[in-house]
Amino acid sequence: MLERIAVLSDVHGALPPLEAVLAEPDVAAADLIVLTGDIAAGPQPVEVLDLLSGLGDRACWVGGNADRELVEARAGKPSAIEVSNWAAGQLRDDQVARLAALPPTVTLSVAGLGEVLFCHATPRDDEEAVLVDSRMARWAEVLAGVPAGVRAVVCGHTHMPFARLVDRRLVVNPGSVGMPYGGPGADWALLGPGVQLRRTAFDVDAACARVAAESGFPDAAAWADEYLRSRHSDADALAVFGPRDGR
Repeated sequence: MLERIAVLSDVHGALPPLEAVLAEPDVAAADLIVLTGDIAAGPQPVEVLDLLSGLGDRACWVGGNADRELVEARAGKPSAIEVSNWAAGQLRDDQVARLAALPPTVTLSVAGLGEVLFCHATPRDDEEAVLVDSRMARWAEVLAGVPAGVRAVVCGHTHMPFARLVDRRLVVNPGSVGMPYGGPGADWALLGPGVQLRRTAFDVDAACARVAAESGFPDAAAWADEYLRSRHSDADALAVFGPRDGR
């Protein structure tokens, strides 16, 4: 059983916020770092994957829709997102192979929480949306296939942190490291024995300048300004994701 797990989701190829989170003492001291998908689709994909690969067995990787789309783009099926198509072209073959092999879910035993299932969007699909205010019937639908022994589900995808009960089962979203909605800072979560939603502050101006200087993506400066500065509020994001939640 693991005592502490740091959960990092939706890094989206943004190196400065990832470095800031990995430098956190509680992340460095965690028994395991779980990455819940959408790892590399962004302006610094090679650098992010190399940094995370260097963690070795300290990191457990779960695949997300953007990771899948990078693999598909590399195979000749372009993404609708420009930065994903660019990022797919930057990756080495070994990195593409690693993303292609990522599991959709991982279940781990965590002190104080019991069996915890980690996924990207929902346990059954890597791109459907569930939100903090999703209807109970919607939650029942997306969690229907989760074994009864799983007492907590950790998901990402929507880039907004929350923790809530869903019919006696805890659901946690750590938010996004690289593309936070609702305010600047790198969001993540610490599990065991309870749940802490954490936000790591970093020098956003310096990070934006660094991404613009170091990335070969033509629109890197604009990407960094939009996402590292968190130009989109949680209210904006909920309005966009709401229809995907079936409302």
